[in-house]
Amino acid sequence: MAALASPLPAAAAPDRDEDAVVIRAIARAFALWKLTNQESAALFDVPLATWNRMKAGAFKGRLDRDKTMRASLILGIFKGLRLYFDGPLTYGWPKGDNGHALFAGRSPLRFMIEGGIPAMLSTRRYIDGLRGGL
Repeated sequence: MAALASPLPAAAAPDRDEDAVVIRAIARAFALWKLTNQESAALFDVPLATWNRMKAGAFKGRLDRDKTMRASLILGIFKGLRLYFDGPLTYGWPKGDNGHALFAGRSPLRFMIEGGIPAMLSTRRYIDGLRGGL
């Protein structure tokens, strides 16, 4: 039996669809966290104009490994906060000042923007630790 070859454009389409779903999820998390467009762009490490296109659903590019990693960490942090907190901290925690030594009095958001992926990884581990994980 001969194997059916999948045409290249059809094979690439699900990846673009996946990217669109990821971007919508990130935009929803950022909206619930009440991030400004500037904060959102900085945390996702894209130019403001690119973030505005992403948020509007007009982004035609692809998410690279960096953006995929950031998306995974952001969504993991979002989920962890929803599982751990009940009430205002569920969505307010990222922007609130934090006295834990990890954040050194800064908000987790500022810590993650300034520290990039390593800081996002630390924040994710911190939240998982609060929940009794790692």
